[in-house]
Amino acid sequence: MWLRIEPRLPKPVYQQVVDGIKESIAKGVLDQGDKLPSVRDLAAMMTLNPNTVAKAYRELEHERVIEVFRGRGTFVASPAEVPDRNERIEKMSDTMKQLLIEAHHLQMTEDDVWQLMQQVMNEWNTPSGGAKA
Repeated sequence: MWLRIEPRLPKPVYQQVVDGIKESIAKGVLDQGDKLPSVRDLAAMMTLNPNTVAKAYRELEHERVIEVFRGRGTFVASPAEVPDRNERIEKMSDTMKQLLIEAHHLQMTEDDVWQLMQQVMNEWNTPSGGAKA
């Protein structure tokens, strides 16, 4: 399945659903217009509480990652208007600061962070068997 949830992680399960769907879109596993399972169906497939999936879907809808059409279903949204360069830099800078805070608390050196970033980027750019052809 394109979505993996690990209940033992400290990250809330609904956030894992949000992140997993966003990652699947970013990697091309899900494309614009693809229909997502209903809240109940995804909850059943992943053995999650439907309220957890509903919360994740609400968050994704709020972020305009998905669109919900009553009676038709939930779909991957069309890409939103791209924020201007300054907004993108500010958002990414905030995210990177959070990563550095976490790295500090994990007692990682600057070199550790750079090496890990390179490793993750290499893995990200390596084609996986799960992506659409």
